[in-house]
Amino acid sequence: MTLTETLLVTNEVNRTKIPAEILEVMDSATAELIANGLATKTIKEGSVFPAFELPNVHNKKISLNEITKSRKTIIAFYRGGWCPYCNIQLKALQNSLPEFEKKGASLVAITPETPDSSLTTAEKNALNFEVLSDIDNTLAKELGLVFKLPEALQAIYTNFGLDLVKHNQNEDYELPLAATFVLNEKKEIIYSFVDEDYTKRADPLDILAKL
Repeated sequence: MTLTETLLVTNEVNRTKIPAEILEVMDSATAELIANGLATKTIKEGSVFPAFELPNVHNKKISLNEITKSRKTIIAFYRGGWCPYCNIQLKALQNSLPEFEKKGASLVAITPETPDSSLTTAEKNALNFEVLSDIDNTLAKELGLVFKLPEALQAIYTNFGLDLVKHNQNEDYELPLAATFVLNEKKEIIYSFVDEDYTKRADPLDILAKL
């Protein structure tokens, strides 16, 4: 199955396991983001991606220039290793990495989690590409990707055992939208996927088509 198909099936199964009153809160939060048009306010195709320097899982600072090296670049933002949809996405990206490289493209994933948390995610999914920590969502905010979880959803996440304060080492309860960008050799965005629905992600097939 494609990543899109896998995510759809996963979501359908997950929704049968979650109580209706919790689903209502979760769906309402997503609907509010859509109503506010958050995805339409993010950085656009044709824009030059901003320079950054972020720590990887070994706490080594990695810059955009080091990643691109005058090549095309895929940048995927994900919420955290606690998110099942993010893990499915990361595995799909890892499986497609050889094809991305054949197209002359590098790949990097970015999360608001700390390097320690990111290391766990990278090891669990056997990732062979850089995973960087965007502490306090500094870069994601510059791109217009960040939203704050409603208090009702914060409580649900806590009851699920999802400790965002521990994972992100802050109490902001802020997360990035599901977003993937493909940059050309000049660091211009030639493909952009941004969605308020966290169960949807850019499919590697679409990324390859753009490359």
